[in-house]
Amino acid sequence: MPRWKALPEELDPQVREFASQLRRLVDRSGLSIAALSDRTGYSKTSWERFLNGRLLAPKGAIVALAEVTGTNPVHLTTMWELAERAWSRAEMRHDMTMEAIRISQARAALGEFGPKGPGVPSGRGGGLTTAAPDGTGPRDRPRVPAQPSSGSERAGHRPGSPYPGAPAPSGGPGPGRGRRKATVFVAGLVGALLVIAAAVLLTDLGGAGDEPGSDVARQPSAAPATSAPELPAGVKCVGADCTGQDPENMGCGGQLATTASRATVGTAVVEVRYSKTCGAAWARITQATPGDKVRISAGGESGSGLVNADKDAYTPMVAVAAESEAKACATLTTGDEGCTTEQ
Repeated sequence: MPRWKALPEELDPQVREFASQLRRLVDRSGLSIAALSDRTGYSKTSWERFLNGRLLAPKGAIVALAEVTGTNPVHLTTMWELAERAWSRAEMRHDMTMEAIRISQARAALGEFGPKGPGVPSGRGGGLTTAAPDGTGPRDRPRVPAQPSSGSERAGHRPGSPYPGAPAPSGGPGPGRGRRKATVFVAGLVGALLVIAAAVLLTDLGGAGDEPGSDVARQPSAAPATSAPELPAGVKCVGADCTGQDPENMGCGGQLATTASRATVGTAVVEVRYSKTCGAAWARITQATPGDKVRISAGGESGSGLVNADKDAYTPMVAVAAESEAKACATLTTGDEGCTTEQ
């Protein structure tokens, strides 16, 4: 079974060439995807997407790959820049295509309603098209004249020229109504001033009292809570919360991890990997064969891992106060066994 899947057919030639080059570097290094993830700090899922052409690797991942494979980073980043431009052009073409499709769908949807609907003006005199009384065909309803805007005109006559005997409109403006508005305004203003004066007086009395408890309002109700230390971006656990967790998924591997101790067991290399940031350690075995086992133990906690076709494996984490507390052991299918010793 081939190690790599076929690259997508729709990939830009420049991006395809770059992804193929990344695959050659990984093959030449002999690293598995899990080992590559552990040494570069980028997740296994991310590297699978990078190497299968589903996602363009960021520049940081490319520089990290150059370091772990011994490749000149200048040449590799030059190829990355060309691939990044091609990827951007492809995304722009995709966006323009999707926009054209959405516009076409919107036009088709609007066209289903027809040019006119019920009650739409016919364009002659601004009237509405209605049926003639005899039912023979449509006719135009005459436009209703606009109504006057003033209060007296809305009542049916113009100011200053009332109809003989017509009663005066109720609620209309008049001298008595204006005086009532002024009176209400003044009363409201006086009330607001009284409220403000009372608030100032009560504030002064509360701050200058000599009786016990008069200065309670000035004391904080509770001591400020101390916030927990912030973890670096991507780190999801620390200490006991890391026990039993995958170091890759929790962000404890990569640049945050160091090798605390190692030992050679047969043809395999077993190591204790330690992250001071996470306060945890785990075991890793490389150059192994399928079926080999690796185990980590510290402070009564332990975890194990099994080598598969990748020829390496690592265990879940255990919480440690210092890197010297952890010990890694390997049991090979050949029968060889061995553990690390503190460096």
